Amino acid sequence: MIKGLYEAHLPVSDLQRSIDFYHKLELELAYRSERVVFFWLEKGKSWLGLWKTDQVEIPYHPSIRHVALQIDLGDMPSAKDWLKDRGIDIRPFFNFTEGQQPLVLDNNPQANAAVYFEDPDGNVLELIAPLRLDFEESFGEMSLEDWYKRFPI
Repeated sequence: MIKGLYEAHLPVSDLQRSIDFYHKLELELAYRSERVVFFWLEKGKSWLGLWKTDQVEIPYHPSIRHVALQIDLGDMPSAKDWLKDRGIDIRPFFNFTEGQQPLVLDNNPQANAAVYFEDPDGNVLELIAPLRLDFEESFGEMSLEDWYKRFPI
């Protein structure tokens, strides 16, 4: 029945500033009005809505103001440089510095590599790539570099 996630939404304070930022991520603008814009994540399949609101300053929690954008695992080693080339800083996350990212999250039974950053309103964005599914060994959190040392391809 369920085929995937069609949309996610984030609060923003300035639509034009947000449009400029999300264009840096090479997302295609799908719709725009005075209070909301939508960007295609995968055209015709999923999009991200950015809503102009005065309620942007709500405290961050992973359950709100957070969107993970999937990339190919082969692109993960260059993800930080790709972001930096666009003027986007890596955000320390889970006690991992910029230099320790991409990091690997131990979300047993899955393992995912990720790099974290923020949009202009402090919404946390994540570039994420699955490493293994149905993976039973618990390993804790580590850098992707350490992951490959421990679990060679």
